[in-house]
Amino acid sequence: MFQTLYSYFWWERLWLPANLTWADLEDRDGRVYAKASDLYITLPLAFLFLVVRHLFETYVATPLAGLLNVKEKVRLKATPNAVLEKFYAATTKHPKQADVEMLSKKSGCTVRQVERWFRRRRNQDRPSLLKKFREASWRFTFYLIAFIAGMAVIVDKPWFYDLREVWKGYPIQSMLPSQYWYYMIELSFYWSLLFSIASDVKRKDFKEQIIHHVATIILISFSWFANYIRAGTLIMALHDSSDYLLESAKMFNYAGWRNTCNNIFIVFAAVFIITRLVILPFWIMHCTVFYPLDLYPAFFGYYFFNFMMVVLQSLHIFWAYLIIRMAQKFITGKVVEDERSDREETDNSEEEEEAAKNGPLSNGHPVLNNNHRKTD
Repeated sequence: MFQTLYSYFWWERLWLPANLTWADLEDRDGRVYAKASDLYITLPLAFLFLVVRHLFETYVATPLAGLLNVKEKVRLKATPNAVLEKFYAATTKHPKQADVEMLSKKSGCTVRQVERWFRRRRNQDRPSLLKKFREASWRFTFYLIAFIAGMAVIVDKPWFYDLREVWKGYPIQSMLPSQYWYYMIELSFYWSLLFSIASDVKRKDFKEQIIHHVATIILISFSWFANYIRAGTLIMALHDSSDYLLESAKMFNYAGWRNTCNNIFIVFAAVFIITRLVILPFWIMHCTVFYPLDLYPAFFGYYFFNFMMVVLQSLHIFWAYLIIRMAQKFITGKVVEDERSDREETDNSEEEEEAAKNGPLSNGHPVLNNNHRKTD
């Protein structure tokens, strides 16, 4: 049964144009072609990325945070309470008014004390500023290196300047070593992001992030074994062109460099809109949708690849909407928060306000959080 499913999955008519078979893509005469088996290496490389990330965040990002004076916010802790803790862990972190009144009777606390306890308890679970800075530093480093490497891979290729060259001779297009490593590293990195997403800082677009990572992994993998490598390298470099700007803006935000953060974010917004809403749909997707039809009839792989491109483009439109909203607030000088992040909740009782005045406890004050993210 497994062999039957395997044969159906790799049926040439699914992934290759008519009159071509996998035998046409076997290595010969010194020409090397992409193979699905090449992608096996990306899984161990993904775990290697997780190890490298841990070392980077510990020995590079943490000292860098100290140099940039990234300061942790001291949070008031919730008083241990077994009744409230059980409800918090097993039922919900955001109790309704009826639940609050019921918990008040069970725990012996006033309604206001129960509400304050849940606010403090939720704040305890929110990621620290240092954790956010370390994650942003890691992604900034990778995206910057990946963008430079990607440009080095494609800038001297004819299809970088003439998109019709992307399909010249397709699918009998041999693979270069630089293309191999660019693909393996990019795919491994996105696998590592998917593996770590549960432990990374969660935002309101958590589901969209999962969809983005899965769609990216599928696109990179499919474009590899169907030999869409030329188009794939262009798409990956295009995405990396704005990501490092976003992560650097986050780093400066966490360090308290508001003006620098704001200026970089405006540049990021412009680059994101140009690359994701103009170049990608009107140049790259035009290239993948129309140019192949001049060479061969549409087949399943053609429809599948472009469908996944539409999924990515839909996510770009969603994130562009959030980015434009934030950019407008930057330009008008309004206080800006990440549209996708939870706000630090405040306590309004008199004793907490007094504590905030007399000590380092600033939990009672709203926090400016310019932690912008597209696609983290």
